[in-house]
Amino acid sequence: MDFQPVPLPAGQWEALQACYATPPRAYHHFGHVRALLQHCQWVAEHSGWWQPREVFLAVLYHDAIYESGRKDNEMRSAELAAKEIARWLPDAGIDVARVRELILLTARHGTLQPCDVDEEAALFLDCDMAIIGAPADVFDAYDDGVAEEYAGSVPGFLYRAGRRRFLRNLLRQPRIFLSDLFHRHFDALARANLRRRLEG
Repeated sequence: MDFQPVPLPAGQWEALQACYATPPRAYHHFGHVRALLQHCQWVAEHSGWWQPREVFLAVLYHDAIYESGRKDNEMRSAELAAKEIARWLPDAGIDVARVRELILLTARHGTLQPCDVDEEAALFLDCDMAIIGAPADVFDAYDDGVAEEYAGSVPGFLYRAGRRRFLRNLLRQPRIFLSDLFHRHFDALARANLRRRLEG
């Protein structure tokens, strides 16, 4: 893991990884966090971050609480982030409000346009959405993993209808990715993945 602009105490790492193991997850596990951190490193090498520590912590905590079907996962994750930063990094000068803001924005994937967020928030959100523009087999594994997570909480026919609605809405957006960097690199493959999945 290359992108780590603030060192975390061992206890904080252990608590984080325990969060991402509960409940058992098919996609939103700590491997998802590590993938986002790789994208964050890529951004750091291309355009850079203005608040790298806040972005790092938002990535770490954005899905720390994840129960499929619930509408308050992002809010609960943001609250946990604030609590854990106060506990483990009380003197690090972290802008906790910014960490909370970034996490809460992830609840609005698919509804935001570039004008709705600042450039750094756009890059952060695009790191989380980069899986849409992944190679076909990686995208399919992600989509299947999300379906598996919902299998125990939402009837299959309702999940499939809602998922198709979400993917169709993404495809209709003039911009799937909010930043120019991700738009240039991932838009074409993302649209191909969405069309293929919707036609399947």
